[in-house]
Amino acid sequence: MSRVTLLRHGESVWNSENRFTGWTDVDLSANGIEEARHAGLMLKKTGYQFDKAYTSVLKRAIRTLWIVEEVMDLMWLPVEKHWELNERHYGSLQGLNKAEIAQKYGEELVHQWRRGYAIEPPSLESDDPRHPRFDRRYAHLGAEHLPAVESLEKTLNRVLTCWQREILPDITAGKELIIVAHGNSLRALCKHLGGLSDEEVMELEIPTGIPLIFELDHSFQQTARYYLSE
Repeated sequence: MSRVTLLRHGESVWNSENRFTGWTDVDLSANGIEEARHAGLMLKKTGYQFDKAYTSVLKRAIRTLWIVEEVMDLMWLPVEKHWELNERHYGSLQGLNKAEIAQKYGEELVHQWRRGYAIEPPSLESDDPRHPRFDRRYAHLGAEHLPAVESLEKTLNRVLTCWQREILPDITAGKELIIVAHGNSLRALCKHLGGLSDEEVMELEIPTGIPLIFELDHSFQQTARYYLSE
């Protein structure tokens, strides 16, 4: 049996303001810092140890990992940061208030944008300053890797690229891993590991700051999935 720990970052400033965040690089709120610390304490209390960590290139995930490492006395832990573990790109919705968008477009359509598998929200224009082509951290990527918007399906495709290329070989080698990422990148990974249908993944909500444990069989598919609790 193999095991991997997933952790959605603590509450961000825009989570607390009910805004679409996506690839916008906002930091943790004060509550999010406490959520990250609590996650580290739960993992330490239950005896978890890790050989390596993976995270995105967005500070809310990176800082969550830092806090967990500090609480667990694992500051030495090898860490890999990959853009493929970023949150789903929400296009032109990024930075906008979710309730106001629901009033404008209707709750059902916004629910589809947020939870649907293949549907995409409105895209960013190529000259929009929010477009990732203007962000230095993505300067090494080709244009085909720089989304102006994404569906969950497209998010899953890039997450699986990282899973197959980087993460799975470490699990195969027997390493105990923690992956600190985002609601939608982790939903995508849950869909793959748990064999969830498009409809099932629409209803999946991953809370901030609570470790989610996957136990995997020899084919690296889910045999058990559970959250750590007090």
